[in-house]
Amino acid sequence: MAEVEAELEEGLGRTVKDLVSGAAGGVAQVLIGHLNTPGRHRRLRMPCLPLAPSLPRTPHSPHTHQVSVQFGAFHWARRRFEAQNAHDHPTPSLSLSNPHTLSYTQFYLSGAFAGLTNTFLSSPIEHIRIRLQTQAHGPGRLYAGPVDCARKLTASAGVGRGVYRGTSVTLLREAQAYGVWFLVFEYLMNADAARNGVERRAVPTWKVALYGGLAGEALWAASYPFDVVKSKMQSDGFGPGQRYGGMRDCFAQTWRAEGARGFWKGIGPTLLRALPVSGATFAV
Repeated sequence: MAEVEAELEEGLGRTVKDLVSGAAGGVAQVLIGHLNTPGRHRRLRMPCLPLAPSLPRTPHSPHTHQVSVQFGAFHWARRRFEAQNAHDHPTPSLSLSNPHTLSYTQFYLSGAFAGLTNTFLSSPIEHIRIRLQTQAHGPGRLYAGPVDCARKLTASAGVGRGVYRGTSVTLLREAQAYGVWFLVFEYLMNADAARNGVERRAVPTWKVALYGGLAGEALWAASYPFDVVKSKMQSDGFGPGQRYGGMRDCFAQTWRAEGARGFWKGIGPTLLRALPVSGATFAV
């Protein structure tokens, strides 16, 4: 129990370190992801609206902060599971220093918690980015920039139905995506360490990047339909021009109009981008 108490007392300091580490991973993700950012947004093209050039991302992009939150929340939840496991099963094999303490269900739940925590940043940020990327150019331009977009969305429908439109499906996407992301990465790392009889820290960086990339592929394969529905809802109009009544209606209309294929449009470019971006995030 002394180890458990020490772990909890050091929680704040460790969380800060996790946030900083996540920010470093976010910088790598932004820099590499910028090389192929337009691929993910091809499915957002709307009739009669030219797709705006992809917004440049710098290391100070909000996306960096999101990755920081993801890693901070994941490791916070992981430590809580480790402490609980050590309390429930006080055996040498369940020492807090043992990286294999968590079950894979607990790794998934820790990742899902990270995704849910991140939703409150990702939902409005992605909504505003989609609005800016799908608006017309020239005289028909609706928004002067992110702040103007947030202000007009709030004026049109309030904060909840305006800026935070699509949050219900974003919660589902983030929980599933990051639950699978961390689960697959942890499984591959643990399997490699066990197979070669080494500690995790001895796994070479190129393997860490490879496993991170594969985890990125799994992330999108597990959550892409949610992302498609989210994008449709967040690019939908307001008032008389609104096409979807909500998340369930969007799912239903997409299925009726396009069948299963409608939920997987654009998956190819997304997977191509995910491998290097996710790999770099874990490798730094």
